[in-house]
Amino acid sequence: MPIDLRQVAAISGMSGLYRVVKPTRTGVIVENLADNSRLVAQARHRMSLLDEISIYTTDEETTVPLAEVFDRIHQKYGNDLPLSEKPTDAEYKSFIESVLPDYDEDRVYVSDMKKLANWYSIVSKHIEFTKEDAKEEAKAEKAAKAEKKA
Repeated sequence: MPIDLRQVAAISGMSGLYRVVKPTRTGVIVENLADNSRLVAQARHRMSLLDEISIYTTDEETTVPLAEVFDRIHQKYGNDLPLSEKPTDAEYKSFIESVLPDYDEDRVYVSDMKKLANWYSIVSKHIEFTKEDAKEEAKAEKAAKAEKKA
C-alpha cells in the first residue's frame, strides 16, 4: 500500500489524528500528529484505526479502503485539495466523485466527506506516501504492455 495507516487513529470526541505509540495496562499511548503531544487513550475512548476504515461503493459487496482513497487523492491532487476555504456540500460531493466515482451516495454522508478531506490534510502533512514496490511496478508495466499488444 502506498501509505501506511496501521498506526494512525481517530479518537471519538477528540479532534485530530493520533499515532499509536505503545500499549499500556489501562489503554494505549497515542501521539497527536499535529503537535506531538502524548496522552493515554483508555478503554472508554472509542478509537478507530484508519487502516480499518473503508468507503462504501455502489457495489453492495465492495468497499474501498481509506488508504486507497488517500492514494487516489494524492495522485490526483497532491497536497492541494480542490476545496474552497469553507466548502459547500456540493463541493464535497464533487470532490469525492472525482476520486471515487462509484461511491454510494446513500451511505456516504457529507459529514463523512468532511472527515475524509480533514483527515487527508492531516495525514498528507505528517505521513509520507511511499512509491509502489518494485514488484508491483513490474506487474503494472507488464499489464500495460499486454494492453498495447491487444
